Amino acid sequence: MKKSTFGSMLLIGVLVVFLCFPAWGRTIKIGVIGPMQFVQGKGHWNGAVMAADIINARGGVQVGKEKMKIELVKADSNEFLNVTDATNAMERLMTQDKVDFVIGGFRTEAVLAMQDIAMDYKKIFIGCGAAHPELCLRVAKDYKRYKYWFRGTPFNSNFLVRVCFAQLEQARDLIKKELKVPVKVAIVAEKAVWVDPMIKVAEAQIPKMDMEVVGTWRPSAVATDVTAELTAIQKSGANLIFTIFSSSVGIPFARQAGELKIPALQVGINVEAQKDGFWEATKGMGNYVVTQNTYIRGVEQTTVTKAFIEEYIKRFGETPTYTADTYSAILYGLVPSIEAVGSLDADKIVAHLENREYYTCSGKVKYMKDEKGNHLHDLTWGPGYLTGLSGQWQDGKFVGVWPNKWKMTPTSPEVTYSGMHPLKLPPWMKK
Repeated sequence: MKKSTFGSMLLIGVLVVFLCFPAWGRTIKIGVIGPMQFVQGKGHWNGAVMAADIINARGGVQVGKEKMKIELVKADSNEFLNVTDATNAMERLMTQDKVDFVIGGFRTEAVLAMQDIAMDYKKIFIGCGAAHPELCLRVAKDYKRYKYWFRGTPFNSNFLVRVCFAQLEQARDLIKKELKVPVKVAIVAEKAVWVDPMIKVAEAQIPKMDMEVVGTWRPSAVATDVTAELTAIQKSGANLIFTIFSSSVGIPFARQAGELKIPALQVGINVEAQKDGFWEATKGMGNYVVTQNTYIRGVEQTTVTKAFIEEYIKRFGETPTYTADTYSAILYGLVPSIEAVGSLDADKIVAHLENREYYTCSGKVKYMKDEKGNHLHDLTWGPGYLTGLSGQWQDGKFVGVWPNKWKMTPTSPEVTYSGMHPLKLPPWMKK
């Protein structure tokens, strides 16, 4: 009788284990590639880990009749320092790790090379960092080869500069209202390929916006001293500085500008300013810096934004930067398409993914076509889709300032997300 009871309890225990923990079949291997020693790569990895944990906790990915677990493979591209390291890391993902999909990448120069390797192996590669339009123009030019590439974040640099123009208009109006002076703009952009088309457009467009361009400066992306550039900018009489920084130069530029009390508002892109540690890194000298961003605590673009941000902060102790959109690329992009087609066949997934519209933590995704109707696998920008955000450091807190009653055109719907604050000028501009 005792033996029978013990046997029954053992059987029940085994059944509980099997019911609570699914018997995994094959795994889906997703390579996560990025500069893992830098915040951008850490964002890639953290976002992917969160997505994989959610999917595996709910039983995995339903691929036809089979449940499959997601397995992540980390690859350090070291792409800030060496493009060859990046291509070697991608090659290892293809040949040694034999991944099914790849997400990540940051610097355009490296991503273009990594993209070619992924295409050689016909692997879907969702980019989560590089903004150059050429990455998606390749899809339209040679669809058969490049159809496995999709942009996951950010929208391309042509749209990034349009957000910058909206920021500049907001700043222009505030300067004219409070200071009643003409607006003079200094363009300061790191030396990087992705920036080049933005500068060309900015130099042509800003004068049409009732502002004068007083000069363009191109410091190294990893410069640690920009005193020369700031001195020249101060002499130029600029009261608005349009920054385009994705790398570490954003910290010394903001810190030294604050130390020198340059009488100009910094507006544009400064990826370092998106990080929670920016205030400490600049010793508070980054006050009033404005930057584009994807996530700002307290600002909600969609119904799933707040939960993602709060869980990310809980797990990793900081607000996610845009490279953490690997989370959305897996959870809302890749996996639903895998489940819809019931297969890991790349061609089937491509055909499904490129025709979907779906919400992510940063907005609604819809993949674009060019004027001839060719697929671009590039992200749609504008009201109702992805708009991006702008935030400003105000006395130690990073707050949302744009879009705030913004209209892309006079007939477009007005866009304002909850949690927005008024834009402020540095007090020393008013002296």
